[in-house]
Amino acid sequence: MNTPNAKNYKNIQLSASIDENTSNIESILAQTADLLLNPFLIGGVKCNLVCFEGMVSTQVITNLILRPLSDLSLNMKNSNSTEIFSHIDCHMLMTIDKSYSADYGDLLKRLMNGFAVLLIDGVATAFSFGVQGFAARNIAEPSSEGNLSGARDGFVETLFSNMSLVRRRMKSPLLKFELFSVAKTSNTDVILAYMTDRVPLELVNKIKKQLQGMELESILGSGYIEPYLNDTKLSVFSGVSVTERPDVFCAKILEGRIGLLIDGSPFSIMLPYLFIENFQTLDDYNFRPYYTTIIRWIRYAAFFLAVFLPALYTAVTVFHPELFNHYFIMTLAAAEELTPLPLAVETLFVLFAFEIIREAGLRLPKSVGGAVSIVGGLLIGDAAVSAGIISKPLLLACALSFTASFVIPSLNQSITALRFISVIAGGIAGLYGVALAGAVILINICSLESYGAPVMSPLSPFTPKSMRDVLTRIGFKRMATGNTAIEGLKGVNLS
Repeated sequence: MNTPNAKNYKNIQLSASIDENTSNIESILAQTADLLLNPFLIGGVKCNLVCFEGMVSTQVITNLILRPLSDLSLNMKNSNSTEIFSHIDCHMLMTIDKSYSADYGDLLKRLMNGFAVLLIDGVATAFSFGVQGFAARNIAEPSSEGNLSGARDGFVETLFSNMSLVRRRMKSPLLKFELFSVAKTSNTDVILAYMTDRVPLELVNKIKKQLQGMELESILGSGYIEPYLNDTKLSVFSGVSVTERPDVFCAKILEGRIGLLIDGSPFSIMLPYLFIENFQTLDDYNFRPYYTTIIRWIRYAAFFLAVFLPALYTAVTVFHPELFNHYFIMTLAAAEELTPLPLAVETLFVLFAFEIIREAGLRLPKSVGGAVSIVGGLLIGDAAVSAGIISKPLLLACALSFTASFVIPSLNQSITALRFISVIAGGIAGLYGVALAGAVILINICSLESYGAPVMSPLSPFTPKSMRDVLTRIGFKRMATGNTAIEGLKGVNLS
């Protein structure tokens, strides 16, 4: 048998000798400080209980493992290895999550997932007991997706806690979770969640193949996986959607999507992705339909203002002043006359300064983050205007654009890039440049697909039945008669 080491241990079988197994485990783990070895005797047979410090619950392992094994050592004084193994296997429950490990790969994987492993001399199979007790963040309200009248719980970094949040809402045998590991060094656990009657098996297999084919050493967040699942090439728009709300996750699962939960990340990934999801929130389905319709139109308007308002101001002021009345154009001219920079450059400077302030407020500790907003407001809102570096009308247009982008936080990255692009186009060619930029953006997003589903569905291609939850929201009595956003994926072309 090959001697296992840190690179080739995964498929090597355990030995019947407990001393050899213990030595190999220590060798593979390079005698790491958090490895705990607890040798003891049962009826004269050498045993060893192995675990990682901080990964198991001391109370659980004491009550369910150590005490029963201590009693067993008193009752089986003249037993051999096979009898002890058989007695534990057939007559002792120990923990609900009890399994077997026959090779070093499976044994070490379970150790690193918070299991306690029992080695018995003379037996080439080890028991694995689920006694996890590692530190985890308590379930709390999501920080990036606020709501007024929905649930207050959000995903956390613990994978099985997230699974329970979904299962508690979806008590259906059709909901399936598939667990497997990805990333060759970290062996991060991920879970695919989907409704077996609403998702084609070919789509599930395709996503699993993409995940298992990733050449990543570790996965420390959902952003590591997104590029491998993103079908949208040469676009500022992502091909996947991300949520940390279990209720949103369940809603998408019911629409025929596939959800991906990642161990260590509170953000889940949903596939396929639709652009209209960015303008829908959980509160839309808790408010009255007429109010939801108004708010949804405000979000669409906010997206337009966030992307194009600075560009339109620049284009109209420089190239098309005749669109303003005489009083307004004279006011703008007087304001811009005192600034030293060309208007397009001035606009880019203001937007760049806003991005610096936002990034600083995001990265600094919360105790001093508020001070950044105050200093930034004084710097741009008062000092820069008083010094004649920027004009008040431009500052107003950029501030309104920046504020509007907060209405659609999921599109923040795309809006930031498109805002700069549209300003450059407007500064070069006026309204024609802005119109061209808007046409290119529209053509680009209409051409995108996410696993065979058009990203702009149901607007393009137009599906009248699914429009009931796009520009407006109908009542639940009518909505219950069929899907609204996506009509299922049974016929999706996976090529």
